[in-house]
Amino acid sequence: MALQAGDKAPDFKVNDENGNPTSLSDFKGKKIVLFFYPKDSTPGCTAEACNLRDNYDLFKSKGYEILGVSTDSEKSHLKFIEKQSLPFRLLADTEKEIHEKYGTWIEKSMYGRKYMGTNRVTFIIDESGTIENIIEKVKTKDHTAQILE
Repeated sequence: MALQAGDKAPDFKVNDENGNPTSLSDFKGKKIVLFFYPKDSTPGCTAEACNLRDNYDLFKSKGYEILGVSTDSEKSHLKFIEKQSLPFRLLADTEKEIHEKYGTWIEKSMYGRKYMGTNRVTFIIDESGTIENIIEKVKTKDHTAQILE
């Protein structure tokens, strides 16, 4: 059963890029942009992360906290953050725990080959932990506008 707007956002606990255990409940009372992306330092993911970075002050002024999630390691996340000067945390979902809860680990296909991977989806979660919106067709270079529209 896929998550929908109006559902309670599933809680989780995984490490961020510095190895700090991070859970959704840590952000109670804040609005969250929880964005799932396939891989650190790839063109689309870099475009998406940098678009959010460039508009970070706007998000903060509207009360949002941004959390990125991929299956990359803490070390990979740290390099991505340092290289792109990302001001938000990236969560290392190496065991796919968050992906399973949010339904973002899906079968994909490239050049006729099927494989499992991350579905690029963003969940907007309100202060009470309820999913406000789900953006499934992410425009990597214009993602801020999609979130704040």
